[in-house]
Parts: sequence; structure tokens; C-alpha cells
Amino acid sequence: MAMTNPIEPIVHPVSIRSLKPTQMTVGLREVERKRAEWCARRDRDGGEFLGSHVIPAVIGPKGAYWLIDHHHLTRALHEEGIEHVLVSVVARLDHLPKRRFYSFMDCRNWMHPYDAEGRRRDWEDLPRDIGKLADDPYRSLAGEVRRAGGYAKTSTPYSEFLWADFLRDRIGLHQATDKFAKAFRKALDLARSPAASHLPGFAGPEHGAADSAMRD
Repeated sequence: MAMTNPIEPIVHPVSIRSLKPTQMTVGLREVERKRAEWCARRDRDGGEFLGSHVIPAVIGPKGAYWLIDHHHLTRALHEEGIEHVLVSVVARLDHLPKRRFYSFMDCRNWMHPYDAEGRRRDWEDLPRDIGKLADDPYRSLAGEVRRAGGYAKTSTPYSEFLWADFLRDRIGLHQATDKFAKAFRKALDLARSPAASHLPGFAGPEHGAADSAMRD
């Protein structure tokens, strides 16, 4: 069946401060890593980098732009003083009442209203802007495990948060925050265990990459 009113790709600069997050947390270690990556290339090809990283967004009630991916990169650029990013509009939902908008976004898995303890919260509790996203150290741990080959990147929305919750149940918060290297080694072993086989990107023990050289 033919789609009605298809969305044409429209790319234009939008103020980072005006972007509305669709999740409650980020891994601040992940943010710091992306800040370092940006600083390393800012003077060399910063403009090209910004031009090639288009942020997908949905237009919601009152014409607000809701960020549906790349929260870590956007937060990193915000921390580095970048004021605008290029945005691609993937859906226009500004005609919906607020609660219907939230419900639609939730059903499409374009929203992840879970706090830093992995608890489901009300849609209204989402942060007002990118600078107010809370830190979830387990999200940083999940990202580090993926980069080490502990599991594969997939198209499953918020897959890193599923891995973060898996690790949250098995690694203490003190270890995840204050002994990150030790927590990482444990997390890598857990990611290759049968207990993780239900998670997106599970690679199994035989596909694991070499352990990182991280140290306490």
C-alpha cells in the first residue's frame, strides 16, 4: 500500500539547546570519549565532521525537535560549545496532542524513559534539554564492552541500554563507577556467557575480541 504524505529528507541546522531528549540518561564516559574524538579533529576537519553527522529528529507538539538518536554525540558537542547541529526530520507529529505524541513515540520505540537505576518513569520526567541527561555508568560499561567485541552493534533501538540493564543486575554500582577497569573485565566475560544469549548482538564466547589492555 502506498504511503501517504511521505517525509522528504530535510537537513538544516538546529540549536542543540532546543533539542528535546527522548531518553533520560547517557554514559558520561561515552560522552567524554566523544569529546576527545571531537577535539582531536576539530581543527583538522571539524566542519566536515559536523556536516556528515546528521541527527535524526521528530517534530512534536509546538514544533519542538525531539532527538531520537545520537544523544551521546550531541551532548559531547554541547559540552564543547557547539551551538548547532544538522538535523534530519524523520516524522512530523506536531499535530498530535502531547499525550498522544508521547504514546506514539513510545510505541515506535523512539523513546526510552528509564532512569539511571533502570526504572521506568513517566514520559513527563524526560529531561528538558540535552544538558540535563543524567549519568548511567552501566551505559558507559555496555559501550566499552561493545567496542571490545563483547557483542555486535545492531539496529535494535536502545540495544546498549538492554546490555546496560543486564550488567546492572550483575555488577555492583561501586565497582562500575570507582573500579571501572575491573568492572569492564567482568562485564566482558558476562557478555560472552550463555546468560547474555537473549540480548541483541550476542556474539558468544568464540567470537569475542581480545581483551582490552585497560588497567585499574
